[in-house]
Amino acid sequence: MRKGLSEAHVEVALGDLDTIDLPAKTVAALRLVDLLSAPQPTVDTATYQQLRAHLDDREILELGAALSVGSGWQRFIEAFGIRPDGWTEAIPLPWQEGAS
Repeated sequence: MRKGLSEAHVEVALGDLDTIDLPAKTVAALRLVDLLSAPQPTVDTATYQQLRAHLDDREILELGAALSVGSGWQRFIEAFGIRPDGWTEAIPLPWQEGAS
């Protein structure tokens, strides 16, 4: 099983990707995640070339597929109002108005 980012790395990854202290390949993957998570995702030639500097086509496809499944699952959960484990009626769901 592959090891993911540590909590400290996740905190760093939430910051500015231009100044982040992570391997270039990880930063490229995070940029792809940001790109594919945008409301209108578009990959132009320049962006693709930047990704290909650190990721091969297989890696881009695998990451994109995993993100698509995760995003789709999240949309499904939101559409049906499914409460994550540990959530109570007193805690508003993150996607509902009034949630912080």
